[in-house]
Amino acid sequence: MLKVRTLNNIATVGLQRLPDDCYEVGDDIVDPDGIILRSHNMHDMEIPESVVAVARAGAGVNNIPVGALSARGIPVFNAPGANANGVKELAVAGMLIAARNLAGARDYVKALTESGDALNKAIEAGKKKFVGYELPGRTIGVIGLGAIGVEVANVALALGMKAVGFDPGITVRRAWQLSAGVEQVESLEQLFRVSDFISVHVPLIDATKHLINAERLALMPEGGVVINFARGGIVDNAAMLAALEDGKLHAYVTDFPTTDLIAHPSVVALPHLGASTTEAEENCAVMVANNLKDFLENGNIRNSVNFPQAVMPRSTAYRMTIANANVPNMVGQISSCLGEQKLNIEDLLNKSVGNLAYTIVDLDRPVSAETISKMRGIEGVLALRNLGKPIS
Repeated sequence: MLKVRTLNNIATVGLQRLPDDCYEVGDDIVDPDGIILRSHNMHDMEIPESVVAVARAGAGVNNIPVGALSARGIPVFNAPGANANGVKELAVAGMLIAARNLAGARDYVKALTESGDALNKAIEAGKKKFVGYELPGRTIGVIGLGAIGVEVANVALALGMKAVGFDPGITVRRAWQLSAGVEQVESLEQLFRVSDFISVHVPLIDATKHLINAERLALMPEGGVVINFARGGIVDNAAMLAALEDGKLHAYVTDFPTTDLIAHPSVVALPHLGASTTEAEENCAVMVANNLKDFLENGNIRNSVNFPQAVMPRSTAYRMTIANANVPNMVGQISSCLGEQKLNIEDLLNKSVGNLAYTIVDLDRPVSAETISKMRGIEGVLALRNLGKPIS
């Protein structure tokens, strides 16, 4: 029986992918094989030695100690693209809220105390106070052309806007999905110069911290709008508030409120709603549950943020997986250990990314405890799993 601990409420449709006859699932599981979470902060928790995989039902993994888990040979799974439509729709809403001054207009009406003719006059006065503009013909700059960024750029074109994008690491798959009408620029500075709207869709890492800063905001056309449904630290809030105060920018729409941002009238701050739709939560839960299940049962890796994609159909009943440092002769040492037991390798897959590597080996018969112990002793081996026969 495999055991999975949940650290947040996970959509039932996802947990149903872990059948009761093979899995124990709950928030009180002791010594779990896997962990599924959403926003729980794992940096402050002691992760049991039993854990062999962590799966986040979402895209970002800032709440997970990925480096420490990598050192233990533990893959961290996420759900790229599962919440893309939800975030795309909110980005479009952000543009409309900013362009039509909807947040301020709503607050204005909610504050009215008049009635009758006096109310009508106050409403008419509000019409003039909150005059906005339309989106067609305006340019949106999309930073990050992953699953979400591609959808935002494509829908902007459908709304009659011009769209430019920047992502030096765009994948072939995303490039195929990107509309031919989206212009890709060579630098962030070029993107800021031509964009009336900026929508950012990149993870928060050292390279993207304060990616949107005073120097780049100064390049935007007057009255620009920045939309941030990615991560708070990507935007330098002090620089953003200064640009709003100077009248350089018209509005900042963000999912990451701070005390200073909330207080500013030109900031529309939302309570982290990016992926808060029933559909997005279910899509994320299903994706990570499926990938966690396949890893726990078969050792296959899909959508891991720290380990390579490694998927091999099972050719025999006996399978081993090895996570190790990406150093020379690792596969040779593994093969030698198996050869000493006169085990025949029916199939083998070895993949690497950065300083980590992962090997899947299918064998003709079971591996002895002595061989497993010897393989675990190879310098650079981080984790070894003897999966044995597949779950029926």
